Amino acid sequence: MENRVKKILFLCLLLFGVSATAATLTTDNYRITVNVNCSEGHVSCRDVTYEGVSKKSGNSITLQGKTWHTLCADGVTPCRFRGYLFKNGSYRYLVHQSGLLQVIQGKNNVLVEENGEWVY
Repeated sequence: MENRVKKILFLCLLLFGVSATAATLTTDNYRITVNVNCSEGHVSCRDVTYEGVSKKSGNSITLQGKTWHTLCADGVTPCRFRGYLFKNGSYRYLVHQSGLLQVIQGKNNVLVEENGEWVY
């Protein structure tokens, strides 16, 4: 009986499992891999991982974040996808759909602003 239960659970995971999607943004100075860890069909996701590596120093950082959208007219519903947002203390890491990487300290102190290319 236990083997049958394991097989059924395995089939359920195959059919209804979470599918992660990953993309890498490469700029002149950084390589950022973004993993969206939500199942397909969700408009927004609050389980996104940022893995960034400096090409100069080799230093790396891993952050948890979410997808980033404009809001529809109702002020609640997510509309147009803009990219991904990650926070680390007073720092915000914005990875734009267009390929722009921004690291902002505080309200508007831009520390990094580089364009790059996405590889899927």
